Amino acid sequence: MQVTDWSDFQAFLAIARAGQLARAGAALGLDATTVGRRLRRLEARLGATLFEQTRTGQILTEAGEALLGQVEAMAQAASGIAEGVDEGLAGTLRVSTSEGFGSWFLAHQVPAFVAAHPALTLDLVASSGFLSLSKREADIAVTLSRPKAGPVIARKLSDYALRLYAAPDYLAAQGTAARAADLAQGHRLVGYIPDLLYDPALRYLDEIHPGLGASLRSSSINAQHSLLAAGAGIGVLPCFMGDSDPRLVPVLPERRIVRSFWLVTHKDTQNLARIKAGKEWLLDCVQRRRALLLPHD
Repeated sequence: MQVTDWSDFQAFLAIARAGQLARAGAALGLDATTVGRRLRRLEARLGATLFEQTRTGQILTEAGEALLGQVEAMAQAASGIAEGVDEGLAGTLRVSTSEGFGSWFLAHQVPAFVAAHPALTLDLVASSGFLSLSKREADIAVTLSRPKAGPVIARKLSDYALRLYAAPDYLAAQGTAARAADLAQGHRLVGYIPDLLYDPALRYLDEIHPGLGASLRSSSINAQHSLLAAGAGIGVLPCFMGDSDPRLVPVLPERRIVRSFWLVTHKDTQNLARIKAGKEWLLDCVQRRRALLLPHD
């Protein structure tokens, strides 16, 4: 193979992370044409097509997937040389989490992590759904179920508890529920939209009582929380959300649901320094604040 300019590999890595030539160019301080030219030069020297062009941008081909882990390791090594040991980690760490865990539990613990690694850019993607590690859309994912396939490594991060919650004003107007069956009589239930569930672990109401269904629904757990806090009905929230809001009180507190968070990384990149640091941080976060995830009654 001919000697390849490192800038071509940088262009490849930027496209893989950004998913679009324009965004990759912005990250590198270059125009999209220059980035595209560097990619074509790299593909010509390697004799392989590294990306598939789609309507929304570039997706790694099988050859691109095989190359990405090697280039990320090269970039990590180059970053260590450039920054020096005392400067710590550099580059970008993208963490994909569920909306509630990312915004209600993890975000509060981000400042200490970024203060410890000032040269590192942290992307906290907290949304209704998860980015794909197989497609290198994220470096680390905190999922609700253990992946059944794919080139990933998974371990349990922590169990967490959920309960029914409502606003006191709602309960004063509609009455409380003495037992689970009472929820089907005269109560408005808040929950997920069944055909928009991104993980089967989000099916809660049948565990409270068979046949329960929500009449006020949202794909967003943050929206459901806002509805409950506004007095719209009764619904299930993670305890780290419901117990943190003084506008809410538990309903049938003895009916507790337990789910798990899973820590997932790609097998080819799990030992990169920034990803190892991210995993250690997440494990430390749940260890130090486990009482929020699994409160003692």
